[in-house]
Amino acid sequence: MNTRLDLTSLKNALQSLDLALAQEKDEFIRDSVIQRFEFTYELSWKFLSRHLALDLGSDAVDKLSRRDLYRTAAEKGLIKDSATWFEYHTARNTTSHTYNVSIAEQVYEVAQEFSADAHFLLDKLVEIHK
Repeated sequence: MNTRLDLTSLKNALQSLDLALAQEKDEFIRDSVIQRFEFTYELSWKFLSRHLALDLGSDAVDKLSRRDLYRTAAEKGLIKDSATWFEYHTARNTTSHTYNVSIAEQVYEVAQEFSADAHFLLDKLVEIHK
């Protein structure tokens, strides 16, 4: 693969999420984590899509549903488990309802798990796109 992805924005977003997660949790930190999770999740799937488009061709990737994209990424070893990424997608879709404290707490917990998986993805992409 000759084309390199500039992963700077994903690295920065993940660092920002990790910084928020490292803080003692209160309502404001929780909300910050949720917002940073949203942004980092969006960048993660976009970079997965971009990488797979370079690898498989954009026509093939454009036809994939999000679930199929994650399945393909798992098959290629870019992520550990597609089902977990489906859960991240569900959590991302619920972030518009984080005015509900219970939902906000759930998304905060998901964001903690997501960080490790996003680091795994980033490490794989960095290795490929040196």
